[in-house]
Amino acid sequence: MENKIRVIVADDHACVRVGVRFLLEQISHVSVVGEADSTQALAELLDVCTCDVVVTDIGMPGIDGESNAIQFLRRVMHHTPHLPIVVLTMIHQPSILMGLLQHGVAAIVDKRDMTASLIHAIDAVLTGQGYLSNHARAAIAKAGTPQPRSGVMSAGEWKVFTMYVSGMTISQIAVRLNRSAKTISTQKRNAMRKLGLETEADVIDYACQIGLT
Repeated sequence: MENKIRVIVADDHACVRVGVRFLLEQISHVSVVGEADSTQALAELLDVCTCDVVVTDIGMPGIDGESNAIQFLRRVMHHTPHLPIVVLTMIHQPSILMGLLQHGVAAIVDKRDMTASLIHAIDAVLTGQGYLSNHARAAIAKAGTPQPRSGVMSAGEWKVFTMYVSGMTISQIAVRLNRSAKTISTQKRNAMRKLGLETEADVIDYACQIGLT
């Protein structure tokens, strides 16, 4: 087949990238055109390498001190909505998975389903369809019908949230950002609500799953 599907693979674990490349190279209509081990490397690759699909983890080191790839992927999906993003992850928290879909991620493949589902996910997103692998679908279904969120986090709310889960107190964040503790506390609560997190235990679980801690 002359017109192969061009895929960029991004994951900070070399063994995962090797596994994905090996899997995709067994398919005649797919070609891996680039690999990245960090968000910065993925950003640079997207600037110089034309692709049809990005297959990426979200727990990679981020840009400008960010500790995961979510914010960068949000920017990619905003500026290039025609480029499908397939998230390959071990995350199983329903609120996180639903949040990814609401941000515009085209497909989510649990790494445990990679062999059976990744090719199907790539083919699906190129025809404009969404895709959830079995474990991802089961995780979302287990939580029942998700409650609507009150919008998407602002950059300020996300910054406060990431500073908080890194171990800083509300007061320390307020001093660092030159804002009142009341404002910081409100932004932190807003971020939790928009992520579907209700308790401090939920915050810790979320942070661990996406590589914030």
